[in-house]
Amino acid sequence: MLMPKKTKYRKVHKGTLAGRSKGARTVAFGDYGLVAVEPSRVTARQIESVRVTINRKIKKVGKSFLRMFPDKPVTKKPAETRMGKGKGNPEFWVAVVKRGRVILELGGGLSKEEAKAILTAAAYKLPMKTKFVCKEDYNLEVALQVQGGLNQDGAV
Repeated sequence: MLMPKKTKYRKVHKGTLAGRSKGARTVAFGDYGLVAVEPSRVTARQIESVRVTINRKIKKVGKSFLRMFPDKPVTKKPAETRMGKGKGNPEFWVAVVKRGRVILELGGGLSKEEAKAILTAAAYKLPMKTKFVCKEDYNLEVALQVQGGLNQDGAV
């Protein structure tokens, strides 16, 4: 399962899921992508499940790009422990995914229908709402949003 080799601190604050993603807002490596519509914390197990699902369906035709990594430890206190006495030990790792982040990308000779079917199967494994996007259409839309050319409903 995915986890960092080394971290600066063993335990971190919970943080917030508010706002939009700072990076990974465009489809950069593949032709099709899966974009997070709502924020969520995705565990290393969920990411591994998505990776296995994609590799089973993609066969040897295309190439997949995972664009999230679980770099945040989540701590838990043991069961039936009294309050206080500090923070619990790290139990698992999560990737913080905010709105607008491209989570997965597919490329390498896949048709739009095949890519949509594969990414839909992968989306079932994720704890958030996602949407399927194509590189040309989505990157243009994001560029217009950054310039302030689009309003809330996506019209120019």
